[in-house]
Amino acid sequence: MTMSLDDFDLKLLMEVQRDAQTPQNELGARVNLSTAAVNRRLRRLSDEGVIHHYSAVVAPEKVGFALTIIAMVEVESEQIDLLDSTKRTFAQCPQIQQCYYVAGESDFVLILTVRNMDEYTALTRQLFFSNNNVKRFKTLVSMSRVKVGLDVPVGPNDPATLPDH
Repeated sequence: MTMSLDDFDLKLLMEVQRDAQTPQNELGARVNLSTAAVNRRLRRLSDEGVIHHYSAVVAPEKVGFALTIIAMVEVESEQIDLLDSTKRTFAQCPQIQQCYYVAGESDFVLILTVRNMDEYTALTRQLFFSNNNVKRFKTLVSMSRVKVGLDVPVGPNDPATLPDH
């Protein structure tokens, strides 16, 4: 169910997605609200699950994770217990940044970050070859990052929601 969000909520969401460390008094100045109102709204947005969590975006290559891999996984069976087990396995793997259960040719799409191809090879043994429910997988190796992010276009003034001209 979608929560009712007004223009102030949408503007706040745009701002905290841009920089979650912006002080609340500065957020208030940007969206024309008092610091107390910003605090109440952000707490409500968090309590209602609109804001899932705050995090820092780390440059993987700066901490030794130079390789981004996209893996498309097909499973043998979509039996609920087998799917749930596969989802848990993928969710617990720290190298998997994103995991999507999808419709189409594959059943899962994984975005992984690894130090090198040897590490990915070891992960394939652990995640795919040792999982009896994995039928096959395809690997795409990223040559460069063009865009990375999780921002959601939330407001009428957000450039991402404006139609192309």
